Amino acid sequence: MTQAAVLVLLGVFWTQTSALDTFVLREPGNDYVTGTMTIHNENQIVEVHVHSGVYSSDTIFDYSRGYIATRLFSRKACFIMKIDKEYIPELQQIGRLAFERETMRTVYSPNNVWVQFQSGHSLFGRIKDWLIYGKAIEHLCAGLPLYHLEKTTPLLNVNGCSNAGIPSILGIQICEKVA
Repeated sequence: MTQAAVLVLLGVFWTQTSALDTFVLREPGNDYVTGTMTIHNENQIVEVHVHSGVYSSDTIFDYSRGYIATRLFSRKACFIMKIDKEYIPELQQIGRLAFERETMRTVYSPNNVWVQFQSGHSLFGRIKDWLIYGKAIEHLCAGLPLYHLEKTTPLLNVNGCSNAGIPSILGIQICEKVA
């Protein structure tokens, strides 16, 4: 009996402290959009790779630095925003939602964060930027134009918007600001 209790406790603690968790996520009703999400608990980093043809993207959530960077392959650019805890789930919550989504297949979160960027206002990362954003984001975005994102309200016209984020858990709608 004691051994069973010890094994259960070890399983609980191992799940919470394991260094690497990978999840395969799909958009509900859309087998074309799939994503993989890897959580690096030790570094407080979440890597998301969304496979959606020309609309594919890679996203880094760096909780230790407080930034999210998304590389949209269709635009050949990187978009960076500060993590706002009011709209972005915490690392443990993202892991829990991903686990539920992958195992139960029924949990779906319609949470979306709407952000905008100003076309023509990009910069290329400099050493100072990489010190702020960290190595994970530098690795994702080096050599690409960087755009800073600002939160906005949902837009009625989504023609200039791209989807990124974590399939079925947190959508990031990246839209170009119309002057």
